[in-house]
Amino acid sequence: MLKPRISEATVLDSLKKMDIGKTVRIMEVCGTHTRAIAKSGIKQLLPPCIELISGPGCPVCVTHQQDIEKVLQLALEPRVTIATFGDMMKVPGSTGSLREIRAGGADIRVVYSPIDAVSIARQNPDREVVFLAVGFETTAPAVAAAVLQAVQSNAKNFSILCMLKLIIPAMAALLNDPEIKADGFLCPGHVSAIIGTEPYSFIPEKYGKGCVVSGFEPEDILESIHLLAKQIKKEEYKVENQYTRGVRKEGNRTALALMEKFFEPHSVLWRGLGPIEKSGLKLKPHFAKYDAKEKFGISEVEAKPSRAECICDQILKGKKRPDQCPLFGRSCDPDSPQGPCMVSSEGTCAAEFYNA
Repeated sequence: MLKPRISEATVLDSLKKMDIGKTVRIMEVCGTHTRAIAKSGIKQLLPPCIELISGPGCPVCVTHQQDIEKVLQLALEPRVTIATFGDMMKVPGSTGSLREIRAGGADIRVVYSPIDAVSIARQNPDREVVFLAVGFETTAPAVAAAVLQAVQSNAKNFSILCMLKLIIPAMAALLNDPEIKADGFLCPGHVSAIIGTEPYSFIPEKYGKGCVVSGFEPEDILESIHLLAKQIKKEEYKVENQYTRGVRKEGNRTALALMEKFFEPHSVLWRGLGPIEKSGLKLKPHFAKYDAKEKFGISEVEAKPSRAECICDQILKGKKRPDQCPLFGRSCDPDSPQGPCMVSSEGTCAAEFYNA
């Protein structure tokens, strides 16, 4: 049975009356939470002793500039059709963006599911169709399902450029960084629906900090903040699951099994966080013919941010706010993003810009 929700007014009243004894910094590591917090004005409702900071929860934002350059390089291949989620279209690189390259004649198509890319490959046997696999554990099962469909339909002209990332190693990296002083974490509901709650147990056990898996409605987020604040006040740290209607302790075993069949972890670069061991996914050797990096011999490239003044790397670690960037709202806005945090609606800069 689902527990009844506590009203927003009741939670806010309790938070304002709670004597925590210090300023508490709570980090959300989910782009959907970042967007919901900005849209609902939660930061403005909280008492001054509770500060919300945004972490690396936007998959497009944490895609390293080197990977963006690989994407742009591949998109310029005359025999290649790129299939991608829309958020990737405006990420700037040294040679422009996918949107600009498409305007120049490249075949780049926005899709809503990785399965759509397999359909495009079957309909265009004379083209090499590459799906840009960007996302966290939420997206990985759907990408695995697309590869499975390509295998079953013998779609030899389909491949993925795998840029999938894992949230748990990233959270460990944040906790190991002495400059990031977060007192607790709002854990991502969508990712947790796949992986469950058990993987977060290292946070209280090893680092002595609390975390709450949260839903996405304003009342969900406020209740999760309230649960975290109580943990911090009592100094009793644990993993709590506020999002019981969507997340089970064991996660989604079917989705996890599909991921296990097709992917294996490897070390990758994150924008802002740098290299993190075993924090990405790549196709297992048995499925290498569906790996675009192998198929097209894509090499590593040196890459610099499109604008030196962009501070997305610091924003992704919660060390800076969007309004502290000299480009924010001036030369950088959602129509002309100078960095990835302004591209996706889940990016911290875009969320702040639309809801300022």
